[in-house]
Amino acid sequence: MNGGELEVFDAGRCAGGYQLGHAVGQRFGETIRSRMRGDLFLHEQLLPFASTAAGKPLVAALEAANRERYPRYWDELVGTADGSGVPLLHVILVNLRKEIRPFIPKKADQERREEADADCSDILMVSESMAIAAHNEDANVALLGHTYLVKATSPDGASSFTAYTYAGELPTCAFGFNSNGVAFTLDSVPPAVGEVAAGGIAVNLVSRDLLEARDLDDAMRRVCSPGVSVGHCYNLMDVRARRIVTVETASRNRFAVHEAGPAPSFHANMYRHLQVDQVYDENSMSREKRAAQCDMSSKEKALSVLGDAADEKYPIFMTGPTLYTLCTVLVDLDKATMTIYRGNPKSTDAVPLVLPML
Repeated sequence: MNGGELEVFDAGRCAGGYQLGHAVGQRFGETIRSRMRGDLFLHEQLLPFASTAAGKPLVAALEAANRERYPRYWDELVGTADGSGVPLLHVILVNLRKEIRPFIPKKADQERREEADADCSDILMVSESMAIAAHNEDANVALLGHTYLVKATSPDGASSFTAYTYAGELPTCAFGFNSNGVAFTLDSVPPAVGEVAAGGIAVNLVSRDLLEARDLDDAMRRVCSPGVSVGHCYNLMDVRARRIVTVETASRNRFAVHEAGPAPSFHANMYRHLQVDQVYDENSMSREKRAAQCDMSSKEKALSVLGDAADEKYPIFMTGPTLYTLCTVLVDLDKATMTIYRGNPKSTDAVPLVLPML
């Protein structure tokens, strides 16, 4: 099973957010429409909830807060909907699903992970001999064939970015980099419902804002300052400064920062540094346990760990039936490259796409 070739679209320099979104929506219209048609969570839960007495004011509050803080990125959402011919509400709900999901009433027969779609794994290391971040982009199997790379230049022409993008979503809820030498990967984290702030800033817009960061300090400011609704984990990199930091965030402007060093560190989908009431994630804990048994001391070994499937129930490299590793990424700060591998990275059959970052 594979999602076909990873398409790359260079939108160039757009005058504003709407123009960029519209260009992406037009270019990937069929892919976006296909993703929306097959999104069961959108049709079975998000759309019905958005029309309820509880859902309407929540969506309205999220829209107001995020449009006010990030008007240009909100315009991108509108442009994506118009360009692709998808209803704007569908695009909004897909981009705000992490902030809406905790408030959808659970049915008695509904398991917590009925929509397992955001499990990722990262290995980070900065030593005298190498500075790397390796990342598995894991998602619901339905997203196979519904991702693409977006390149764009800022309206003032001062910088550009490259972002791995889920169809219909802002660049990017996955990983990307810009011409300032700032790169990042993302890991979801599972705060308990009591840790979620209704109507706050959405992580999809925070990560879109990261693509504009000037340097590591600016990137940290962008992820730590907004009053987010739900927490997230950001692995931030600065090629020029040769630094990698993990920032875990939560609602009420809480965050913890951990700098990568010579000892390789593995991060899955649980908070490790920030003290937050969180939901126990057996998948994540199993991956962390398996990684602790492995040697991650070189680029090759780190990629081998990300390709590991020794645990049949919860492998690090996922091949279905629900979760799937869409690709593996290696960011090499010394070479200033981001390499995207399609297929298992420990296999010689994996297809690499090497992207220069500077």
